[in-house]
Amino acid sequence: MTETTDLLIFWAVVMARFLIPLTIPRYPLPGVLASLILDMVDQTIFQLFTDLPLEGYQGYDKALDIYYLSITYLSTLRNWSNLYAFKLDRFLFYYRLVGVAIFEIVHLRYLLLIFPNTFEYFFIFYEAVRLKWDPKVLTKSKLIAAAALIWVFVKIPQEYWIHVAQMDTTDWIRANPSNALILVAYAAFLLAMAWLLLRDLPPARKGLEFAALPVAAAPVVAPLPEAIKKERERLINKQVLEKIALISLLTIIFAQILPGVRANNIQLSIAVAIIIIINTALSHWLARHGRHWSSIVREFIVMSLVNTGIVLLLDFFSPRYEGSIDLGNTLFFILLLTLIVTLYDRYWQLHINNNSKNASKEGENY
Repeated sequence: MTETTDLLIFWAVVMARFLIPLTIPRYPLPGVLASLILDMVDQTIFQLFTDLPLEGYQGYDKALDIYYLSITYLSTLRNWSNLYAFKLDRFLFYYRLVGVAIFEIVHLRYLLLIFPNTFEYFFIFYEAVRLKWDPKVLTKSKLIAAAALIWVFVKIPQEYWIHVAQMDTTDWIRANPSNALILVAYAAFLLAMAWLLLRDLPPARKGLEFAALPVAAAPVVAPLPEAIKKERERLINKQVLEKIALISLLTIIFAQILPGVRANNIQLSIAVAIIIIINTALSHWLARHGRHWSSIVREFIVMSLVNTGIVLLLDFFSPRYEGSIDLGNTLFFILLLTLIVTLYDRYWQLHINNNSKNASKEGENY
């Protein structure tokens, strides 16, 4: 009975870590805060309520962290109306992703000080502002100042504390309860900095805007500029290149975290490029025949079947080229990657439609 209860608790937490990030596109701030809190307490839940060994969970824990951060980034494609904020957040996301990939290869903890996770807290800042204001009131200078303050005063101290000094805040306070006053004073300092940054914004609207605007499953596509239409019709375009870069980085990180993978990073990147190009070719083929995905669920199911077939072929041919994969781990994470690609395709379309006029004015090319 105890083992059954342990497994029920384990799978409840794992499914929560998989499903809660899917609320971020529609409810950005509550979704990301819930994901962040669950990430902080999941292992504590296991320690308090189960007798399960946690060694095998470490890799999955890290991978699920990257998964929910990826969903967070994709929600900016869907929702963010401030184009400069989006570009800045996109840079912070990929900067962190590159840092994590390098760290997982070389295992130098100081790298995480150079590549802090500023992206996540900048996202929280933006969505906190959106509760009361139209985010377009955030100027470039305010956005840069906010990112810099989060980078220097929040993330670098946090990365040092957790990854370099490897200190536990609870133990630190337990050793000297007066240390809690230091944390309170520092929190007050951060709130004061936030107030100075936002004090000259226009009057706030009534109520709190937690939900992002609803989006139809198959939104009507507005006419696009000719240059953008030609770019999208190409099999290899900037959207596809970003997908290859995104999924290659995620795959390299997953491969370093999870056991049973003998393919090197170049082989993994080539495999990812092949999968993305095949998926894109399928979407283009459907578009040329006058068909489009009627729902994001259907697209995910079809792409999952296609990608599962590709993985099975790779598993069959890998031993001939001195490689191998753990089929169970690979199939699980190919489903995560397929979900990320599906959301990317759908939300990129919304992003380009919503920002095509601004992009044309600023000389953006997609």
